[in-house]
Amino acid sequence: MTTIRQRKGGKVPEADEDQPSEEKNVKSEGKILSDHTGGKLWNILSLTVGGIVAIFLGLLTSVYVATLHENDLWFSNIKEVEREISFRTECGLYYSYYKQMIQAASIQQGLHGLVYDNKTESVRTINILERMNVYQEVFLSILYRILPIQQYLEPVYFYIYTLFGLQAVYVIALYVTSWLLSGTWLSGLLAACWYITNRIDTTRVEFTIPLRENWALPFFAVQIAAITYLFRSHLQPAQERLTLLAVFVATFLFSLTWQFNQFMMLIQALALFILDCFDILPTAKVMWLYIIQISGLLLVCALQFFNSMILGSLLISFNASILIARTIQKNLKKGSLLNRLGKLILHALLVSSLTLLVNKFIKKILNLESDEHIFKFLKAKFGFGATRDFDASLYLCEEAFGLLPLNTFSRLSDTLLFYVYIFVLFPMTVTAAIVALRNLSCSNQALEKTEERTISLKPDAAYNLIHTVLFGCLALSTMRMKYLWTSHMCVFASFGLCSTEVWRLILKCAHLYTSQRTQVIKYLIPIITLLYILYKFWPGIMDELLELREFYDPDTVELMNWIKSNTPNTAVFAGSMQLLAGVKLCTGRTLTNHPHYEDKHLRERTKQIYQIYAKRSPEDVYRILRSFSTDYVILEDSICYERRHSRGCRLRDLLDIANGHIMDGLGENEPDLKPSLYPRFCEEIKKNLPSYTIHFTRVFQNKTFHVYKLAKHK
Repeated sequence: MTTIRQRKGGKVPEADEDQPSEEKNVKSEGKILSDHTGGKLWNILSLTVGGIVAIFLGLLTSVYVATLHENDLWFSNIKEVEREISFRTECGLYYSYYKQMIQAASIQQGLHGLVYDNKTESVRTINILERMNVYQEVFLSILYRILPIQQYLEPVYFYIYTLFGLQAVYVIALYVTSWLLSGTWLSGLLAACWYITNRIDTTRVEFTIPLRENWALPFFAVQIAAITYLFRSHLQPAQERLTLLAVFVATFLFSLTWQFNQFMMLIQALALFILDCFDILPTAKVMWLYIIQISGLLLVCALQFFNSMILGSLLISFNASILIARTIQKNLKKGSLLNRLGKLILHALLVSSLTLLVNKFIKKILNLESDEHIFKFLKAKFGFGATRDFDASLYLCEEAFGLLPLNTFSRLSDTLLFYVYIFVLFPMTVTAAIVALRNLSCSNQALEKTEERTISLKPDAAYNLIHTVLFGCLALSTMRMKYLWTSHMCVFASFGLCSTEVWRLILKCAHLYTSQRTQVIKYLIPIITLLYILYKFWPGIMDELLELREFYDPDTVELMNWIKSNTPNTAVFAGSMQLLAGVKLCTGRTLTNHPHYEDKHLRERTKQIYQIYAKRSPEDVYRILRSFSTDYVILEDSICYERRHSRGCRLRDLLDIANGHIMDGLGENEPDLKPSLYPRFCEEIKKNLPSYTIHFTRVFQNKTFHVYKLAKHK
């Protein structure tokens, strides 16, 4: 072959002719090797610095919320009874089992007391490990007993420091998820800063420490981080197996620590189902995630002595239905656009029908009614008919189960989080819609030939997009669930602000795209945002840390001290769910009812006990209370004369409606409601009329509480 080269000045030896070419090759190879080594060192340095920053921010968050808790209550200085009273409502109930395990003569005796518990519900022996998600309290109490720390750390501090420590895990998981999505740890730093500065809307751990969600959400965040990594392309088989294991462990721990896990994972499964239908996620990995969800839930079911509520969950029915449907319909992702749309509609109908049939069959076999109050609540909440059901009305009237207040968005906007979130969400949603339509329109072969697309969506970004959309809808409909959304909002917004793909799409749409401009913007805008957050919120955080308050609830302290000093250990107490949780924790007395509401018998019992605030005769109330072996009943003025809720939502109104009685005060009543033959029990008993004193004797009274002892008639 003839080649043309530059003319040389004279003849040179052949070896000399080849020498420049060889030197050029050596230099080129050396440059590539040098660049590769430099790039590898830079990656190691970035990974090290990013990891250190993640750990630092996680620990900083833990210290921050622990300091706020101490400053708010002066926890280190108050008495033990005051510390325990600070664990309000169901928090006190859960902590009481940790205390019970600590005080037991042995671990075996403590476990026996939980499995055969007859103090949480009078005249009934229940298995606490089956009914409630308290394995974390069991594990922590055993750990406290076997570690040599009793002389240095009180049990309550071991407990709360563990929860505050989990906040470090939570923040690190959010940081890592954002880092994985964007490719830079700067986005993780921004996500963590947003989580901290929006603390009011991202967590409530500092004032509801033992709440189940504070145990569960860190593991949920870890699971999301693992799923995000799983959906990255070009994973080695060993990496994929280890990631699946991490997803399973996180899913199991999340399911073990929160009774509402099944509803959260159902939304997650729905997200996977939607993305798989539009061919945005790899089907094999999605199938593994369905199996992991079922396996994790079934393992928890076994540990909870085959809790029927888990077996009858919609999640198990839904995932099982998808796996069955996929074996029946094997060619979902082939054919023309109309052909595939038809198949997908048929597939969705098949999965929905199978889910309802499987779920109904399981509940019929198990005679399961534990979660019926949730579906009654949802039915009434979304306008599928009004309800007079007492349990559903209790939820409907609570602010926490109402719509997300608008002032939430103003707080999130102050930190720029909401603005950035919408800025990222809109182009990502449009991209997802285009990609989904393109996937349905093209065959697999066509997609493989056109891998390089102007508009594309990575599987990990697609999953986090649909995740934030679905959990956003949940948060908008139910305020209590906002913590699942707002924390992920920090991740999603920070990822978008630091993402090359997002900025490339936006700049191309504005006809301003260059590679250099994209690189500058993806670092410059997040840094400016971080500086703004630091400038605006650092002084407020410092002032907050300097603000000192103290726990003060003398009436409740007086009540608990009186109960411990003046009633036998075997006494049975009736009253409101919230207060009785504190009675169990502070005094160890037996209860008639409690706030863990996921049991039909308990809900019926609670409604009966609450007749103390209804318009019932003293004979009826006495008979009801004695049917549960009640020795003492506690009446609260804050409930009897409640003003917190509007008419129709006060507890006494809910009881009147459920009993068919007209409500107190001015306003309309349903036409079928009748006047009661009796006055309101909690008001009339204070008059000491003979018809009341024959059954009830007042033994304690302060500005808030009235305690009556029940006569024991033969």
